[in-house]
Amino acid sequence: MPDASPLSSLPTTLLILSIATFALAGVVKGVVGLGLPTVAMAVLALAMTPADAAALLVVPSLVTNFWQMRPWPAMWPLLRRLLPMQAGVVAGTLFGAWLLGAPAGAWARAALGVALLGYAAWSLLGSVRPVAPRTERWLGPLTGAITGIVTAATGVFAVPAVPYLQALGLPRAALMQAMGLSFSVSTAALALGLQANGRFPTAALGLSLVMLAPALLGMLAGQWLGQRLSPAVFRRCFLLSMAALGLYMVLRELI
Repeated sequence: MPDASPLSSLPTTLLILSIATFALAGVVKGVVGLGLPTVAMAVLALAMTPADAAALLVVPSLVTNFWQMRPWPAMWPLLRRLLPMQAGVVAGTLFGAWLLGAPAGAWARAALGVALLGYAAWSLLGSVRPVAPRTERWLGPLTGAITGIVTAATGVFAVPAVPYLQALGLPRAALMQAMGLSFSVSTAALALGLQANGRFPTAALGLSLVMLAPALLGMLAGQWLGQRLSPAVFRRCFLLSMAALGLYMVLRELI
């Protein structure tokens, strides 16, 4: 598949696939509190370059994660604590965008597959080891920088940010806020990296805005489902699906 962006004239089939994908990604986020960018990248990268998929997710990811940061009064102490990590995310993403360019081609799909496999494997099998307060000073920026490089290469910003945030021992509400903050910063940095590499044209911004509606409707449906389903079972199915997609991407590029 050529690396040229199709976003200036998205075919009808890709438009329908994108809308359905963001609705599904919204459902996942509504049930488990995360996963919108991961699902969007995993599915759309099967039909377009990861750079184009990443451009489409900018507005839905930014809006839904910014909304997740509420309530604002409780956000400011958390922001002060996580500021070094977020600085690392921005620096790592911009450095990765400069070093690697926009994620496109076989290497980008293989890297995305590896990221999905790693995220799913850790979430299913990994154990959370608490982060000692004295290590946050250097581990936060390092985790942020690695997350940024992974973001620039794959468009996925859950690894290793989510395991690190979980290891901080935050209450669930604060953890949701922290992930909303980290994902919002990652999305904004990713948009800057795509813009710097010429992969975030005006057409992409307009289409990304269109994808916000199915993502929000999916979130509402997911919140409704979350009250009737077991979030733990749903999360396990979601992670297994991401692992299967990741493995498929890696094998497809290797074979």
